[in-house]
Amino acid sequence: MDPQLLLDILSRWIHVGTVIVLVGGSVFMRSVLMPAAAQLPDEPHQQLRGAVLDRWRKIVGMGIGLILLSGFYNYYRGMKVHSGQPLYHALVGTKMLLAFAVFFLASALTGRAAKFEPIRQNSRKWLGVLIALSMLIVAISGYVKVAIKPSTVPQNAPAESTGD
Repeated sequence: MDPQLLLDILSRWIHVGTVIVLVGGSVFMRSVLMPAAAQLPDEPHQQLRGAVLDRWRKIVGMGIGLILLSGFYNYYRGMKVHSGQPLYHALVGTKMLLAFAVFFLASALTGRAAKFEPIRQNSRKWLGVLIALSMLIVAISGYVKVAIKPSTVPQNAPAESTGD
């Protein structure tokens, strides 16, 4: 197998897989864990919250790093085959800006900085915003992947049939 193609596939798997873990974990926390933990008395609730955040913080940090690395690689590769397509570039740029907002919220929600304590105190609301932004990113990603065909054929991909 062509090493470039293998790297492209691996990068896509890392990117999508990491997004699945982080968004799925966020949905689980907001829709399952938070309502269940709210039924606990205050002291056990705070102990559980601390233990969950200690573990989740590490996953979020590693996940953001993997998404950034694989995302910039995928962006670099995508620019080669989508040159001259302003809609593609506008949507991918919007997706990237939204991703930075999601990274900020994820970091603020799991971090320890006193400055972001108001966000953590209202975590249900901000986790909902994070999930909504994540779903918008997924929608944009799906659209640009399926609806905007490459303007050029990548060097390592077979030419598409013209139907002749």
